Amino acid sequence: MQNNSHIAANFYPFIAFLPRDQLFAILCYMVIPPPVKAQRITNHLKPYLLKMHFSNKYVSAQVIHAPTATVAAAASSQETVLREAWAKTQQSTRDVSAAAKIGKMLGERLLIKDIPAVSIVYKKDQRYHGKVRAVIDSLREAGVKLL
Repeated sequence: MQNNSHIAANFYPFIAFLPRDQLFAILCYMVIPPPVKAQRITNHLKPYLLKMHFSNKYVSAQVIHAPTATVAAAASSQETVLREAWAKTQQSTRDVSAAAKIGKMLGERLLIKDIPAVSIVYKKDQRYHGKVRAVIDSLREAGVKLL
């Protein structure tokens, strides 16, 4: 094993004369604080992210508050009130019209919670077409701005 006391001696001349075990103890307790993000950078980050998920049976969308990693608002076709209402009228819980209704509900919930704008996060297989387009357009119609 190499003696690394010459590295420490460049920074702290008095450490070079310490025994190896004391030198190791001192170097282990030296803590370098993490860098602090500048305030100007954090002001321009987009805090609310829209994420959509489409399964073979259901459509769900949620808005996540990124700094705290919590769900700010969510809407899904799995909610019992919606499923019961759609079962009576024989509507599907997974097609484009269901996605549009989920987007409208999510937009209303966002406006109730005073969230005026969201940023969209696409998965790599999602494009602005079909169900994704229905959710986004209905959010826009509800009055939510998209960043």
